[in-house]
Amino acid sequence: MSIKVLVVDDSSFFRRRLTEILAGDMEITVIGTANNGKEAVEKAMELKPDVITMDVEMPVMDGIAAVREILKQQRVPILMFSSLTHAGAKATLDALDAGAVDFLPKKFEDIARDKGEAIEVLRQRVKAVARRRLFVRPTTAATTPAAAPAARTTPAPLARTPLARAELLRSPERNESSEATPERPFKASGKNYKLLAIGTSTGGPVALQTIITALPANFPLPIVLVQHMPAAFTGAFASRLNSLAKIEVREAVDGDLLKPGVAYLAPGGKQMLVEGSENQAKLRIKDDDSPRITFKPSVDITFGTAAKVFSDKVLAIVLTGMGSDGRDGCRLLKQFGSKIWAQDEASCVVYGMPQAVTSAGLTDVEVSLPDVAGKIMAEVGHG
Repeated sequence: MSIKVLVVDDSSFFRRRLTEILAGDMEITVIGTANNGKEAVEKAMELKPDVITMDVEMPVMDGIAAVREILKQQRVPILMFSSLTHAGAKATLDALDAGAVDFLPKKFEDIARDKGEAIEVLRQRVKAVARRRLFVRPTTAATTPAAAPAARTTPAPLARTPLARAELLRSPERNESSEATPERPFKASGKNYKLLAIGTSTGGPVALQTIITALPANFPLPIVLVQHMPAAFTGAFASRLNSLAKIEVREAVDGDLLKPGVAYLAPGGKQMLVEGSENQAKLRIKDDDSPRITFKPSVDITFGTAAKVFSDKVLAIVLTGMGSDGRDGCRLLKQFGSKIWAQDEASCVVYGMPQAVTSAGLTDVEVSLPDVAGKIMAEVGHG
Protein backbone atom coordinates (compact mmCIF):
# COMPACT_ATOMS: atom_id res chain seq x y z
CA MET A 1 0.00 0.00 0.00
CA SER A 2 1.30 3.45 -0.97
CA ILE A 3 2.36 5.92 1.74
CA LYS A 4 0.05 8.95 1.65
CA VAL A 5 1.85 12.29 2.15
CA LEU A 6 0.54 15.80 2.75
CA VAL A 7 3.06 18.50 1.71
CA VAL A 8 2.83 21.84 3.57
CA ASP A 9 4.85 24.91 2.58
CA ASP A 10 4.06 28.53 1.69
CA SER A 11 6.42 28.40 -1.30
CA SER A 12 4.68 27.06 -4.40
CA PHE A 13 8.11 26.25 -5.89
CA PHE A 14 9.10 24.14 -2.87
CA ARG A 15 5.71 22.38 -2.76
CA ARG A 16 6.01 21.51 -6.43
CA ARG A 17 9.64 20.39 -6.15
CA LEU A 18 8.99 18.24 -3.06
CA THR A 19 5.88 16.73 -4.63
CA GLU A 20 7.82 15.74 -7.75
CA ILE A 21 10.60 14.14 -5.71
CA LEU A 22 8.26 12.13 -3.50
CA ALA A 23 5.98 11.12 -6.37
CA GLY A 24 9.02 9.66 -8.14
CA ASP A 25 8.99 6.82 -5.60
CA MET A 26 6.42 4.13 -6.36
CA GLU A 27 5.81 3.59 -2.64
CA ILE A 28 4.80 7.22 -2.01
CA THR A 29 1.72 9.19 -3.12
CA VAL A 30 1.30 12.91 -2.45
CA ILE A 31 -2.41 13.19 -1.70
CA GLY A 32 -2.53 16.95 -1.15
CA THR A 33 -0.70 20.20 -0.45
CA ALA A 34 -1.29 23.20 1.81
CA ASN A 35 0.28 26.67 1.80
CA ASN A 36 -0.12 27.60 5.49
CA GLY A 37 -0.60 25.98 8.85
CA LYS A 38 -4.34 26.59 9.08
CA GLU A 39 -4.91 24.91 5.73
CA ALA A 40 -2.61 22.08 6.84
CA VAL A 41 -4.79 21.38 9.88
CA GLU A 42 -7.91 21.28 7.68
CA LYS A 43 -6.30 19.09 5.02
CA ALA A 44 -4.90 16.70 7.63
CA MET A 45 -8.39 16.12 9.04
CA GLU A 46 -9.89 15.71 5.57
CA LEU A 47 -7.23 13.52 3.90
CA LYS A 48 -5.86 11.47 6.84
CA PRO A 49 -2.26 11.27 5.52
CA ASP A 50 0.32 8.74 6.71
CA VAL A 51 3.04 11.43 6.86
CA ILE A 52 3.01 15.23 6.78
CA THR A 53 5.97 17.33 5.64
CA MET A 54 5.79 20.76 7.28
CA ASP A 55 7.55 24.08 6.79
CA VAL A 56 8.37 25.98 9.98
CA GLU A 57 7.75 29.57 8.89
CA MET A 58 4.39 30.20 7.17
CA PRO A 59 1.67 32.88 7.16
CA VAL A 60 -1.75 32.58 8.89
CA MET A 61 -0.49 29.77 11.18
CA ASP A 62 3.14 28.73 11.46
CA GLY A 63 4.37 25.15 11.36
CA ILE A 64 4.86 24.83 15.12
CA ALA A 65 1.26 25.81 15.90
CA ALA A 66 0.04 23.56 13.08
CA VAL A 67 1.93 20.56 14.51
CA ARG A 68 0.28 21.10 17.89
CA GLU A 69 -3.21 21.40 16.39
CA ILE A 70 -2.85 18.37 14.14
CA LEU A 71 -1.52 16.14 16.91
CA LYS A 72 -4.46 17.08 19.13
CA GLN A 73 -6.71 15.46 16.55
CA GLN A 74 -4.77 12.56 15.06
CA ARG A 75 -1.58 10.57 15.43
CA VAL A 76 0.50 11.18 12.36
CA PRO A 77 4.30 11.49 11.93
CA ILE A 78 5.27 15.05 10.95
CA LEU A 79 8.60 15.76 9.27
CA MET A 80 9.78 19.38 9.50
CA PHE A 81 11.75 21.29 6.87
CA SER A 82 14.00 24.00 8.25
CA SER A 83 16.57 26.58 7.22
CA LEU A 84 20.08 25.97 8.58
CA THR A 85 20.30 29.15 10.65
CA HIS A 86 20.37 29.82 14.40
CA ALA A 87 16.78 31.02 14.26
CA GLY A 88 15.85 28.03 12.12
CA ALA A 89 17.48 25.71 14.64
CA LYS A 90 15.52 27.17 17.56
CA ALA A 91 12.25 27.01 15.64
CA THR A 92 12.91 23.41 14.58
CA LEU A 93 13.63 22.38 18.16
CA ASP A 94 10.35 24.07 19.16
CA ALA A 95 8.60 22.02 16.45
CA LEU A 96 10.07 18.82 17.88
CA ASP A 97 8.85 20.00 21.27
CA ALA A 98 5.39 20.31 19.74
CA GLY A 99 5.53 16.67 18.61
CA ALA A 100 7.20 16.55 15.17
CA VAL A 101 9.27 13.39 14.81
CA ASP A 102 12.20 14.64 12.73
CA PHE A 103 13.55 17.43 10.50
CA LEU A 104 15.46 17.95 7.27
CA PRO A 105 17.18 21.01 5.74
CA LYS A 106 15.21 22.93 3.12
CA LYS A 107 18.30 23.05 0.92
CA PHE A 108 18.52 19.50 -0.40
CA GLU A 109 22.24 19.91 -1.10
CA ASP A 110 22.72 20.09 2.69
CA ILE A 111 21.23 16.61 3.11
CA ALA A 112 23.87 14.63 1.24
CA ARG A 113 26.90 14.84 -1.03
CA ASP A 114 24.99 15.01 -4.33
CA LYS A 115 21.47 15.61 -5.61
CA GLY A 116 20.68 11.95 -6.29
CA GLU A 117 21.72 10.88 -2.81
CA ALA A 118 19.77 13.77 -1.24
CA ILE A 119 16.61 12.72 -3.06
CA GLU A 120 17.03 9.14 -1.88
CA VAL A 121 17.65 10.25 1.73
CA LEU A 122 14.45 12.31 1.64
CA ARG A 123 12.35 9.46 0.28
CA GLN A 124 13.82 6.98 2.76
CA ARG A 125 13.19 9.34 5.67
CA VAL A 126 9.53 9.72 4.71
CA LYS A 127 9.15 5.95 4.41
CA ALA A 128 10.94 5.36 7.71
CA VAL A 129 8.73 7.67 9.78
CA ALA A 130 5.61 6.34 8.02
CA ARG A 131 6.28 2.90 9.47
CA ARG A 132 5.78 4.20 12.98
CA ARG A 133 2.59 5.31 14.72
CA LEU A 134 2.14 7.55 17.73
CA PHE A 135 0.54 5.94 20.72
CA VAL A 136 -0.13 6.95 24.31
CA ARG A 137 1.64 5.04 27.05
CA PRO A 138 0.21 5.43 30.56
CA THR A 139 2.34 7.79 32.61
CA THR A 140 4.12 6.68 35.77
CA ALA A 141 5.87 8.49 38.56
CA ALA A 142 9.17 7.55 36.95
CA THR A 143 8.38 8.98 33.53
CA THR A 144 6.28 12.07 34.16
CA PRO A 145 7.98 15.49 34.18
CA ALA A 146 6.95 15.99 37.82
CA ALA A 147 9.45 13.30 38.81
CA ALA A 148 12.26 14.80 36.76
CA PRO A 149 14.91 17.03 38.35
CA ALA A 150 14.12 20.72 38.50
CA ALA A 151 15.63 22.66 35.62
CA ARG A 152 18.01 25.59 36.14
CA THR A 153 15.93 27.77 33.82
CA THR A 154 12.63 27.33 32.06
CA PRO A 155 12.73 27.85 28.28
CA ALA A 156 10.36 25.91 26.05
CA PRO A 157 11.51 22.32 26.72
CA LEU A 158 12.15 20.04 23.79
CA ALA A 159 9.74 17.10 24.00
CA ARG A 160 8.25 18.09 27.35
CA THR A 161 4.82 17.98 25.73
CA PRO A 162 5.36 14.52 24.20
CA LEU A 163 6.94 13.29 27.41
CA ALA A 164 4.10 14.69 29.54
CA ARG A 165 1.69 12.66 27.44
CA ALA A 166 4.25 9.83 27.41
CA GLU A 167 3.92 9.67 23.64
CA LEU A 168 6.32 7.25 22.01
CA LEU A 169 6.34 5.42 18.71
CA ARG A 170 5.77 1.82 17.84
CA SER A 171 5.10 -0.47 14.90
CA PRO A 172 1.60 -0.14 13.42
CA GLU A 173 1.06 -3.89 13.42
CA ARG A 174 0.95 -4.04 17.21
CA ASN A 175 -2.48 -3.80 18.82
CA GLU A 176 -2.65 -0.44 20.60
CA SER A 177 -5.21 -1.72 23.09
CA SER A 178 -3.07 -4.65 24.18
CA GLU A 179 -0.89 -4.45 27.25
CA ALA A 180 2.87 -4.46 26.82
CA THR A 181 4.69 -7.67 27.63
CA PRO A 182 5.97 -7.45 31.23
CA GLU A 183 9.66 -6.59 31.25
CA ARG A 184 12.11 -8.82 33.07
CA PRO A 185 13.56 -7.19 36.20
CA PHE A 186 16.76 -5.31 35.45
CA LYS A 187 19.88 -6.50 37.23
CA ALA A 188 22.96 -4.31 37.18
CA SER A 189 26.11 -6.00 35.88
CA GLY A 190 28.36 -4.64 38.62
CA LYS A 191 30.94 -3.39 36.11
CA ASN A 192 33.14 -0.38 36.76
CA TYR A 193 32.64 2.39 34.19
CA LYS A 194 34.61 5.49 33.25
CA LEU A 195 32.44 6.78 30.35
CA LEU A 196 28.84 6.86 29.16
CA ALA A 197 28.57 7.10 25.35
CA ILE A 198 25.27 7.63 23.50
CA GLY A 199 24.70 7.67 19.73
CA THR A 200 21.49 8.48 17.87
CA SER A 201 19.93 9.99 14.73
CA THR A 202 16.27 10.25 13.66
CA GLY A 203 14.16 10.85 16.77
CA GLY A 204 17.30 11.46 18.80
CA PRO A 205 16.68 15.01 20.09
CA VAL A 206 13.56 13.90 21.97
CA ALA A 207 15.21 10.68 23.14
CA LEU A 208 18.33 12.46 24.39
CA GLN A 209 16.34 15.04 26.31
CA THR A 210 14.24 12.31 27.91
CA ILE A 211 17.43 10.69 29.22
CA ILE A 212 19.70 13.65 29.97
CA THR A 213 17.12 15.66 31.93
CA ALA A 214 16.52 12.68 34.23
CA LEU A 215 20.17 12.34 35.34
CA PRO A 216 21.18 13.85 38.71
CA ALA A 217 23.62 16.73 39.07
CA ASN A 218 26.17 14.43 40.72
CA PHE A 219 26.15 11.87 37.90
CA PRO A 220 29.53 10.14 38.29
CA LEU A 221 30.65 9.75 34.66
CA PRO A 222 31.50 12.01 31.73
CA ILE A 223 29.08 11.58 28.81
CA VAL A 224 29.75 11.83 25.08
CA LEU A 225 26.72 12.39 22.84
CA VAL A 226 26.66 11.87 19.08
CA GLN A 227 23.51 13.09 17.34
CA HIS A 228 23.30 13.26 13.55
CA MET A 229 22.54 16.97 13.23
CA PRO A 230 23.73 19.89 11.06
CA ALA A 231 26.40 22.26 12.37
CA ALA A 232 23.89 25.10 12.73
CA PHE A 233 21.80 23.01 15.13
CA THR A 234 24.18 21.39 17.60
CA GLY A 235 25.04 24.58 19.50
CA ALA A 236 21.37 25.47 19.97
CA PHE A 237 20.53 21.89 20.95
CA ALA A 238 23.34 21.70 23.53
CA SER A 239 22.26 25.04 24.99
CA ARG A 240 18.67 23.88 25.31
CA LEU A 241 19.66 20.61 26.96
CA ASN A 242 21.93 22.49 29.36
CA SER A 243 19.10 24.81 30.39
CA LEU A 244 16.84 21.86 31.19
CA ALA A 245 19.23 19.33 32.72
CA LYS A 246 20.76 19.05 36.19
CA ILE A 247 24.11 18.05 34.68
CA GLU A 248 26.14 20.39 32.48
CA VAL A 249 25.67 19.95 28.73
CA ARG A 250 27.93 21.69 26.21
CA GLU A 251 28.83 21.50 22.55
CA ALA A 252 32.25 19.86 22.53
CA VAL A 253 35.32 21.86 21.53
CA ASP A 254 38.76 20.62 20.64
CA GLY A 255 40.83 19.82 23.73
CA ASP A 256 37.92 19.41 26.17
CA LEU A 257 38.96 17.31 29.17
CA LEU A 258 36.30 14.74 30.05
CA LYS A 259 34.83 15.51 33.48
CA PRO A 260 32.21 13.60 35.52
CA GLY A 261 28.71 15.05 35.33
CA VAL A 262 29.34 16.84 32.03
CA ALA A 263 27.81 15.82 28.68
CA TYR A 264 29.70 16.73 25.50
CA LEU A 265 27.64 16.96 22.30
CA ALA A 266 29.58 16.32 19.09
CA PRO A 267 29.46 19.42 16.85
CA GLY A 268 27.68 18.99 13.53
CA GLY A 269 29.81 18.65 10.43
CA LYS A 270 32.87 17.44 12.36
CA GLN A 271 34.15 14.27 14.02
CA MET A 272 34.57 13.86 17.78
CA LEU A 273 37.41 11.57 18.85
CA VAL A 274 38.40 10.43 22.34
CA GLU A 275 42.14 10.54 23.11
CA GLY A 276 44.52 10.26 26.06
CA SER A 277 44.18 7.79 28.93
CA GLU A 278 41.19 6.62 30.94
CA ASN A 279 42.25 8.87 33.84
CA GLN A 280 42.95 11.92 31.68
CA ALA A 281 40.87 11.62 28.54
CA LYS A 282 40.18 14.52 26.23
CA LEU A 283 38.27 15.20 23.02
CA ARG A 284 39.63 15.99 19.61
CA ILE A 285 37.27 17.78 17.22
CA LYS A 286 38.37 17.41 13.62
CA ASP A 287 37.11 18.55 10.25
CA ASP A 288 36.23 15.67 7.97
CA ASP A 289 35.96 16.00 4.20
CA SER A 290 36.28 12.28 3.55
CA PRO A 291 33.72 11.04 0.99
CA ARG A 292 33.89 7.58 2.60
CA ILE A 293 32.21 8.69 5.83
CA THR A 294 28.54 9.58 5.49
CA PHE A 295 27.84 10.90 8.97
CA LYS A 296 29.55 13.94 10.45
CA PRO A 297 29.56 13.40 13.40
CA SER A 298 29.77 9.62 13.24
CA VAL A 299 28.84 7.34 16.15
CA ASP A 300 31.29 4.72 14.87
CA ILE A 301 34.24 7.10 15.11
CA THR A 302 33.47 8.37 18.60
CA PHE A 303 32.67 4.89 19.95
CA GLY A 304 35.71 3.35 18.27
CA THR A 305 38.14 5.88 19.71
CA ALA A 306 36.48 5.58 23.14
CA ALA A 307 37.15 1.83 23.05
CA LYS A 308 40.86 2.41 22.56
CA VAL A 309 41.05 4.80 25.52
CA PHE A 310 38.63 3.26 28.01
CA SER A 311 38.81 -0.42 27.01
CA ASP A 312 36.10 -2.32 28.95
CA LYS A 313 34.94 0.69 30.99
CA VAL A 314 32.37 2.18 28.57
CA LEU A 315 28.60 1.92 28.80
CA ALA A 316 27.50 2.57 25.20
CA ILE A 317 23.88 3.11 24.21
CA VAL A 318 22.51 3.24 20.66
CA LEU A 319 19.19 5.03 20.34
CA THR A 320 16.63 5.57 17.58
CA GLY A 321 17.94 6.37 14.09
CA MET A 322 18.13 5.38 10.43
CA GLY A 323 20.97 3.30 9.06
CA SER A 324 23.68 1.36 10.87
CA ASP A 325 26.05 4.04 12.23
CA GLY A 326 27.28 2.81 15.61
CA ARG A 327 27.42 -0.89 14.76
CA ASP A 328 31.15 -0.96 13.95
CA GLY A 329 31.99 1.21 16.94
CA CYS A 330 29.95 -1.08 19.18
CA ARG A 331 31.75 -4.10 17.75
CA LEU A 332 35.10 -2.62 18.78
CA LEU A 333 33.77 -1.69 22.23
CA LYS A 334 32.45 -5.22 22.65
CA GLN A 335 35.84 -6.69 21.72
CA PHE A 336 37.38 -4.64 24.53
CA GLY A 337 34.73 -5.85 27.00
CA SER A 338 32.48 -2.80 27.28
CA LYS A 339 28.69 -3.06 27.61
CA ILE A 340 26.30 -2.24 24.76
CA TRP A 341 22.66 -1.24 25.21
CA ALA A 342 20.17 -0.64 22.40
CA GLN A 343 16.80 1.09 22.47
CA ASP A 344 13.93 -1.32 21.90
CA GLU A 345 11.88 -1.24 18.71
CA ALA A 346 8.64 -0.21 20.38
CA SER A 347 9.99 3.11 21.66
CA CYS A 348 12.10 4.06 18.59
CA VAL A 349 11.04 6.57 15.96
CA VAL A 350 13.17 4.53 13.55
CA TYR A 351 14.60 1.18 14.64
CA GLY A 352 17.49 1.16 12.13
CA MET A 353 20.55 1.91 14.28
CA PRO A 354 19.54 -0.16 17.34
CA GLN A 355 18.41 -2.99 15.06
CA ALA A 356 21.79 -3.02 13.28
CA VAL A 357 23.57 -3.40 16.63
CA THR A 358 21.16 -6.04 17.92
CA SER A 359 21.14 -8.03 14.67
CA ALA A 360 24.94 -8.17 14.82
CA GLY A 361 24.70 -9.87 18.22
CA LEU A 362 26.33 -6.96 20.06
CA THR A 363 23.50 -5.89 22.38
CA ASP A 364 23.74 -6.79 26.07
CA VAL A 365 20.49 -5.05 27.09
CA GLU A 366 17.46 -3.82 25.12
CA VAL A 367 15.77 -0.95 26.91
CA SER A 368 12.67 1.18 26.42
CA LEU A 369 13.23 4.94 26.22
CA PRO A 370 11.38 5.89 29.45
CA ASP A 371 13.47 3.35 31.38
CA VAL A 372 16.92 4.29 30.07
CA ALA A 373 17.90 6.94 32.64
CA GLY A 374 16.84 4.85 35.63
CA LYS A 375 18.67 1.79 34.37
CA ILE A 376 21.78 3.84 33.62
CA MET A 377 21.89 5.03 37.23
CA ALA A 378 21.35 1.51 38.52
CA GLU A 379 24.06 0.13 36.21
CA VAL A 380 26.69 2.70 37.23
CA GLY A 381 25.90 2.19 40.93
CA HIS A 382 24.00 5.42 41.36
CA GLY A 383 20.47 4.06 41.63
